[in-house]
Amino acid sequence: MGKDSKPSSKGKGKQAAAGGEDSASKGKGKGGKSGDGLGTCTYVKARHVLCEKQGKINEAYKKLQDGWLNNGDKVPPAEFAKIAAEYSECPSGKKGGDLGWFPRGKMAGPFQEVAFNTPVGATSAPFKSTHGYHIILCEGRKN
Repeated sequence: MGKDSKPSSKGKGKQAAAGGEDSASKGKGKGGKSGDGLGTCTYVKARHVLCEKQGKINEAYKKLQDGWLNNGDKVPPAEFAKIAAEYSECPSGKKGGDLGWFPRGKMAGPFQEVAFNTPVGATSAPFKSTHGYHIILCEGRKN
């Protein structure tokens, strides 16, 4: 993975689901909200897996890939929750990684960047923050 925790606002392609600001204008709106979603909302609802070691987060991501990501990037929240309960070292892991709704500005650096730029229903690639290694499932967004 390397240094993919750059907090730059350009959103370069290290996080597969976080395509940067450009992706909002490329017609990714499968839910009928084509241009308004990525990076412009005020709140995001997300689940995550947090691991201290890169090897452990990669193992969790591989399970997601083998089960769902190779079939269109849509992991059901209940299935993501099982992976979070099994792998996450965050207290939220007991709740399936559920972070609920949080506003822009609450989460730090790369976590916020990825959370607010991951399309609804999509799962981010593993990335590093100051707390460890994460995978995020974006469940919703609102203003």
